[in-house]
Amino acid sequence: MNTENILKELSFKATRSSGAGGQHVNKTSSKIELSFNLENSLSLAENEKELLKSKLSSKLTKENIFILFCEETRSQHRNKEIAIKRFLTILKTNLIVPKKRRKTKPSYGALKRGLESKKRTSVKKTLRKKPSLD
Repeated sequence: MNTENILKELSFKATRSSGAGGQHVNKTSSKIELSFNLENSLSLAENEKELLKSKLSSKLTKENIFILFCEETRSQHRNKEIAIKRFLTILKTNLIVPKKRRKTKPSYGALKRGLESKKRTSVKKTLRKKPSLD
């Protein structure tokens, strides 16, 4: 994954932010909409694209475009920086391939200890019973 090439492929759109803020909100476009076309990306390998499609399937549009919004601050430039950082962390965390789990057997000693503790509890419970008068 080449971050410089990915940053070139990003497209930004500035819109008016929602919420409280008085007149500032009504007249400035500080909300940033970051979009990344996963299908047409040249900086990602095919296996990386497939991995991202499977992991980010709920966050992608039908055209495999990843959209991220940021309207945290009043500054458009700061929102853009925050959106880029957030986007790169999402990419890095979702490109990690999980290790395959290897099946293991419990050791002989662990099995033996388990059986011994089972016997001890069964003896303890049998001693709690009332004695039979047979």
